[in-house]
Amino acid sequence: MGALGQRKVVVTGIGVMAPGGSGTKAFWELISSGRTATRAISLFDASGFRSRVAAECDFDPVAHGLTPQEVRRMDRAAQFAVVCAREALSDSGLLDSEPDPQRIGVTIGSAVGCTMSLDTEYSVVSDAGRKWLVDHTYGVPHLYDYFVPSSLAAEVAWTVGAEGPTTVVSTGCTSGLDAVGHAAELVREGAADIMVAGATDAPISPITVACFDAIRATTARNDDPEHASRPFDRSRDGFVLGEGAAVFVLEEREHALRRGARVHAEIAGFGNRSNAFHMTGLRPDGREMAEAIRVALTEAAVEGTEVDYINAHGSGTKQNDLHETAAFKRSLGRHAYRTPVSSIKSMIGHSLGAIGSLEIAASILSIANDLVPPTANLHDPDPRCDLDYVPLHAREQLTDVVLTVGSGFGGFQSAMVLVSPERSAA
Repeated sequence: MGALGQRKVVVTGIGVMAPGGSGTKAFWELISSGRTATRAISLFDASGFRSRVAAECDFDPVAHGLTPQEVRRMDRAAQFAVVCAREALSDSGLLDSEPDPQRIGVTIGSAVGCTMSLDTEYSVVSDAGRKWLVDHTYGVPHLYDYFVPSSLAAEVAWTVGAEGPTTVVSTGCTSGLDAVGHAAELVREGAADIMVAGATDAPISPITVACFDAIRATTARNDDPEHASRPFDRSRDGFVLGEGAAVFVLEEREHALRRGARVHAEIAGFGNRSNAFHMTGLRPDGREMAEAIRVALTEAAVEGTEVDYINAHGSGTKQNDLHETAAFKRSLGRHAYRTPVSSIKSMIGHSLGAIGSLEIAASILSIANDLVPPTANLHDPDPRCDLDYVPLHAREQLTDVVLTVGSGFGGFQSAMVLVSPERSAA
């Protein structure tokens, strides 16, 4: 960024809602300890489904400061986003200043939007599916907000007082990376000085579980939920559905320094590609993810040999883990064998559009603590996944440069390079 004479984009605020504990501190304590938050689904009766395992957030909206009217109006995903935005804003110190609202924007990513409320309301208006011709008068007044994903960004914009560019990014499971990447570009090009950006999803509902059951993408290890998510393990049999959100305050670096803000990390590079190949399939050579990584590294002016840690997509499906392993080798060469790689999905599941932002949060916290979170449940590595996947226990590791990647249905591949404040200042 600096080498190209462009504005540097830094993260000055972090807010997290994740399985295993709310808030950024609880999130880091969970993933750095190697504990898992996966369990049997409790948000609805899943007894009739093939996969009955999920990573749920223990979330009380009232305890997190939402009013009864806000709880009534907002879907669970919107509630997550608003709570995270408030935490990020507080962490950034912006509450103590008076930024120009016209120079603040919002970008929120989501794969499935307000799916929980839509699922619930359809059940109501159709009398639990018994009526083909539904009676709309039974629907709640805010049903339209659930239908339109832009309501997620609008709620966050109202929360933070943003009057600048506001949008939703929905690119499946790369939404969380793409939303933050898009926001960083808006800051870099000068369209905004501050962007509140991240992603949210609350997909643990009958319709979502049924969809993944149909394509057998999720685990059937219902008798052992705690150890069901097993990225890179020989015995993996699919991902564990999750939920959550992470939201960040992004700023132009000089803007942040002028107001004395603490810089968590710089978003130094971002790249995304599509494989134009298959809705759910991946080429085994990892070419498209490797290309996204190359673009991100080039934009960051970082050599592949400088990457200290890779926060992997690591979904726990057989084809993804092989595709990703090949991509790391293709993009980093021999250095891939020397670079720690781990998947936090082993602990908090796969929250679809939200997970990319949660993985950005994990990457930033890894930089702050010089600690690589582990891949939980990795006892018997697949011999075809032959990189250093940091099994079971966190590892102390200098992390000035972190690469985090995502892969999504539709062929989406995204990569982001984050660097430490010290390297950013150099």
